[in-house]
Amino acid sequence: MLFSPMKLGAMELPNRLVMAPLTRIRAGRAGIPGPLLVEHYRQRASLGLIVSEGTYPSHAGQGFAGQPGLVTAEQLAGWANVTSAVHEEGGRIFAQVMHAGRVTHEGITGGHRVIAPSALAIEGETRTYEGKKPYPVPHSPSTEELAGVIQEFVTASVKAIEAGFDGVELHGANGYLLHEFLSPGSNQRDDTYGGTPENRARFVIEVTQAVVAAIGAQRVGIRLSPEHNIQGTLELDAADVRETYGILVDALEPLGLAYLSVLHRDPASALVQELRSKFKGTFLVNSGFGVITTREEALSLLADDLADAVVVGRPAIANPDLVRRWQEDLPLNEPDAATFYGPDAIGYTDYPFHQN
Repeated sequence: MLFSPMKLGAMELPNRLVMAPLTRIRAGRAGIPGPLLVEHYRQRASLGLIVSEGTYPSHAGQGFAGQPGLVTAEQLAGWANVTSAVHEEGGRIFAQVMHAGRVTHEGITGGHRVIAPSALAIEGETRTYEGKKPYPVPHSPSTEELAGVIQEFVTASVKAIEAGFDGVELHGANGYLLHEFLSPGSNQRDDTYGGTPENRARFVIEVTQAVVAAIGAQRVGIRLSPEHNIQGTLELDAADVRETYGILVDALEPLGLAYLSVLHRDPASALVQELRSKFKGTFLVNSGFGVITTREEALSLLADDLADAVVVGRPAIANPDLVRRWQEDLPLNEPDAATFYGPDAIGYTDYPFHQN
């Protein structure tokens, strides 16, 4: 099944391999996708669907130095070149809309205030343009201010479609803003957006509803990572996790989204498969963050009917022709972690295609 076609939203995918959103910080200080990004994504157009690296919807939402955005006219023009190149190769590409929340610093956002559900800083440091600095205590927006943050997601999603993306993936995973609202460890609000599982799910639901209203449900997917416990966004109570994500998916399912993508170390777990049973649409799985998905695992995930498609990261980094290599069981290039992040083509566009 891995190499069979499938429906996703209004699109037909030629195979069930999805390229994971992969932060690569090669867009420069202005966050503009240049020729390097065009070539990187063009090379990987044979994958059933490409999900772009996380793109910030506002300057305050930028999480990394060198991350591309969906804010300025220059950024959008750069993305238009990327989407055109992917489409010319017969590919399909969604933009991942990612607000970093508290996982950033004013030295990255250009002085824009860091926000999060609650005024709780993450332990540790982040790399700014001026070197490593401790994470700041974020501002906790009022209920009224949150309406403006929702609009940032909407505006960025509309701009993504205008730049030629086939749709958007809302980043509700890995400890960033949407995930921060879901977790009782990072969300300690006492208003309608905090406290109970229903209240903690509310912001993610409202963002998704607003984006769907703006660009249509078949152009919207969402990525979740229950129990990932990363960047201080802890979900340690299994019963609370089950209730929170159950409420969330119950609210999302009637919207008719293009897909739900779940990152979890065990896709066969009762939690993940319960979420799949609640979500009647296309269900994607990614078996681990920083763990290399093998061909055998990808094949078995579909053979065991645990998902409709498989999201892969590192194999797609090192093998632009991953679909062919896995379909024909050809040798693979090995990913070089030392070059995952950097300013140039090394480890980005120089991995070779298989030669007959």
